[in-house]
Amino acid sequence: MAELAAAAEGPPRGRTPSPGPGGAPGPPSPRAAGAAAGSGGPLSPPGAARPPAASKWVRLNVGGTYFVSTRQTLCREPKSFLCRLCCQDGPELGSDKDETGAYLIDRDPTYFGPILNYLRHGKLIINKELAEEGVLEEAEFYNIASLVRLVKERIRDNENRTSQGPVKHVYRVLQCQEEELTQMVSTMSDGWKFEQLISIGSSYNYGNEDQAEFLCVVSRELNNSTNGIVKEPSEKAKILQERGSRM
Repeated sequence: MAELAAAAEGPPRGRTPSPGPGGAPGPPSPRAAGAAAGSGGPLSPPGAARPPAASKWVRLNVGGTYFVSTRQTLCREPKSFLCRLCCQDGPELGSDKDETGAYLIDRDPTYFGPILNYLRHGKLIINKELAEEGVLEEAEFYNIASLVRLVKERIRDNENRTSQGPVKHVYRVLQCQEEELTQMVSTMSDGWKFEQLISIGSSYNYGNEDQAEFLCVVSRELNNSTNGIVKEPSEKAKILQERGSRM
């Protein structure tokens, strides 16, 4: 009778159940399945936290001044120092970080502003208090080739403009009557520009009508040559010159 009672109660707790029909193992108990899941195996429980993705925002500590920008902006020039420093696949350049997690860059923060703004909108904007040579030095350090070319072109243009010296002007004073004034001013060309009109009263009397007289001051740039070829004045300019020479 004792053997029949033991067989009716089933296998003892904690032991592997007997094989099923045909020798196949039976299903595991709920406790055994829970123990296998929590034993550190390859299966993760539902709702487990995943590693956070890399943030799109990057914090830079340039010479003690903090700048914040996106990875997309910093990686606009693929071969630049900033792109290699902050690329999403893992930085190629080893760089220290401060206690806030910002990349440490030992450069002048004053000239980093134009560099970062160029990467943002593609335009070169330099404040008046900054030297273009300083921006060029930083552009070369960060290896931004397109910006280096742009700064060099601007420096070259400024040097050419300075080498030409200040623009000089030649002035002429023309005397004319009131009825001639409108025609003379409207027909000025070859660089001549109206500067000033001075009334000198009525000097001539034709019949019963007084004719007002004016002094008309005109000017033009002194240098009227291009590539060493001196331009001949036009007929209108010759008329102005003859009127001025009669005074």
